[in-house]
Amino acid sequence: MAHMVSTIDVHKKMLAVVVGDSAQQGEVQFQRRKFGTGAGDLRVLFDWLTALDVKEVVMESTAQYWKPVWQALEEAGHFHLELAQAQSNQGPKGRKSDFRDAERLWRRYEADELRLSFVPEPEQRIWRTQSRTRMRLTRDKARLQNQLEALLEEMAVKLSSVVSDLLGVSSTRMLRAIAAGETEPEKLAEMADPSLRATKEVLCDALRAVSKLDQRYRLVLKQFLDRLDLNERQSEELKEELAKSLNPHGDQVERVAEIPGMGMDSAQQAIAEVGPEAKKFATAGDLSSWVGVTPGENESAEENHSDRSPKGNEAMRRILAEAANAAVKAKGTVFEARYKRMVWRDPKQHNKPIWAVAHHLCRVIWKVLHDGVRYEERGGRRNPKADKRRAARLTRELKSLGYTVRKAAAPEVRA
Repeated sequence: MAHMVSTIDVHKKMLAVVVGDSAQQGEVQFQRRKFGTGAGDLRVLFDWLTALDVKEVVMESTAQYWKPVWQALEEAGHFHLELAQAQSNQGPKGRKSDFRDAERLWRRYEADELRLSFVPEPEQRIWRTQSRTRMRLTRDKARLQNQLEALLEEMAVKLSSVVSDLLGVSSTRMLRAIAAGETEPEKLAEMADPSLRATKEVLCDALRAVSKLDQRYRLVLKQFLDRLDLNERQSEELKEELAKSLNPHGDQVERVAEIPGMGMDSAQQAIAEVGPEAKKFATAGDLSSWVGVTPGENESAEENHSDRSPKGNEAMRRILAEAANAAVKAKGTVFEARYKRMVWRDPKQHNKPIWAVAHHLCRVIWKVLHDGVRYEERGGRRNPKADKRRAARLTRELKSLGYTVRKAAAPEVRA
């Protein structure tokens, strides 16, 4: 029985599509056709694939150009769609053409040699867009703050040297007054909050240059402050919209937020990446491998030359790295104990233990989402199985030294 499979070499303005029968014996006879990428062209593509009774469609993850094609074919619901990572379909140099790439993609898919990407459902893709856009705004804010500090140094305004937070309430109030044209350092110093550590004299000295500041500098300063305000407003809007989007899955968000180091924001971002039930990942190891927090393998001649983790989901790796740095500071947790145990072995190391904690966190998140359980902290308890293994090991060592070992009940410890 025929089983028609189509593969698509995706470009910005053109699609090279081939169709072959996976049940055909011997040399496969491909049908080839080129299409545009407009809405009308994609409807023609759908009609052509439907007429050929295609069951599966595979395309390369070329930049962002695969997304409109995927959405157009996904809405129809007639095909099983797969997205292959482009690196797994590389061909030899000097032997490259559009249809040849599509045919190679077809053969490697049939031979199970492609690395396939996880493409979430449409609703989860929107969550990802909201979460990742907010993350980019956070990065932009840090970049704008650095540029603002550089501008103030050029203006000889040393405010960042005397306050701990350049974008705090007091600092922002003074900066807005400078942008509006204030020239008296004493008046600016009076705008500081009484709880600010810097004294009025120190602030006046840091702001002395505003008395002869060029108006053109004030305009640039105002624009920086306006951009920071816009960034903050957009970030809050996205935060609220993501919370509304995940409202039906509030229980999952709450359970993930209970894990040490996570919190509500990190929980929402993690669920946007892996889904509210992580059902696409059969085991915790599958999720860890997809994220890229598992130890890598680079074996040759039975020697592993590197355990560097492979590349994975960048957004999830960032979330786990931030959460791991927070989790190891939570007193009495298993994450703190694991970190201290690894650092004790090598006090100069930090990144390696943190990455081990991130791996542990990833597996815990999978357990909480996939199995629908709540996090239970056991960091302060002894592991009975570990104690039993240690007792057996110590008994063997004592016997090997000629001692006679008699087991007795441990004395009761009174508080």
